Amino acid sequence: MNKKQTLEKLQKKMLACKKCQLRNSCHQVVPGAGSAVAKIMFIGEGPGAKEDELGKPFVGASGKFLDEMLAIIKLKRGDIYIANIVKCRPPSNRDPLPEEKEICWNWLEQQIKIIRPKLIVTLGRHSMESFLPGQKISECHGKALRREIPNLGKQVFFTLYHPAAALYNGSMREILIKDFKKIPKVLELVEKK
Repeated sequence: MNKKQTLEKLQKKMLACKKCQLRNSCHQVVPGAGSAVAKIMFIGEGPGAKEDELGKPFVGASGKFLDEMLAIIKLKRGDIYIANIVKCRPPSNRDPLPEEKEICWNWLEQQIKIIRPKLIVTLGRHSMESFLPGQKISECHGKALRREIPNLGKQVFFTLYHPAAALYNGSMREILIKDFKKIPKVLELVEKK
């Protein structure tokens, strides 16, 4: 099986998952989307209302902003892979609970193992904390950090504020765009090592 087929098989298993309470309150599981051979993997917190409705990650207002930023660095969704820490929408868009993140971790870990991205871009605090515990997003946004992650090995992470932050705070928009523009250079440096 190639990476695409392996990822599709994993996604079918995710769609059938009922391991936590989130599945009881959402419309559908949102596994992820994009290229199985992506060099860059974006990881957000969890599906929102539009994502829950359509079954695809980042298709709401913050997804439109993400698309705009991808265009700035000459990328399309088909060039990357997008997933979330939790695969089902938390009720009323609340933060995912630690036990929910823990249950979904295996799915995300398997996605990363299949895709083997050169760079993981964390979108928001919850995503960042899953890989870089104890860090403050205000201090590490726009920076690349290499970490050893159990079962995944060494991985380079690039932390961004969540695109939704720009929707609620206009000054965040410029920070996000400035940080986002660093991604091609970071990827270039990672590929040289």
